[in-house]
Amino acid sequence: MTRNTLDSAHIHPAALAQIENNHPALVAQVRAAIAAHKVVVVGMGLNPFPAKARKILDAQGTPYTYLSYGNYFSQWRPRLALKLWSGWSTFPMIFVNGTLIGGANDLQRLIASGEFQRLLTA
Repeated sequence: MTRNTLDSAHIHPAALAQIENNHPALVAQVRAAIAAHKVVVVGMGLNPFPAKARKILDAQGTPYTYLSYGNYFSQWRPRLALKLWSGWSTFPMIFVNGTLIGGANDLQRLIASGEFQRLLTA
């Protein structure tokens, strides 16, 4: 299945420049963490689901890197850049071996099915 995104040919160059420069250092930081670690959880404060994901991973004994950006009252624009980059609309964003697997509930389902362990060893 192809990800449904607006083709760059249909974006005015001025708008495209603004899109490309939407917190690139933050996106680069997340990309670097994903490249360097097997499991990365990207979250935010005051949201219970990043905490849920971390508790699930702790219970599994799975090491992970946690990156947190603001909360409901701060840093929403930088978090928006991550949402636009990843295509995932909520937090946490959980990456396993460079692949976005979704959020806390998705993590729980993958563990229950045994697929999470397969992803870890891939």
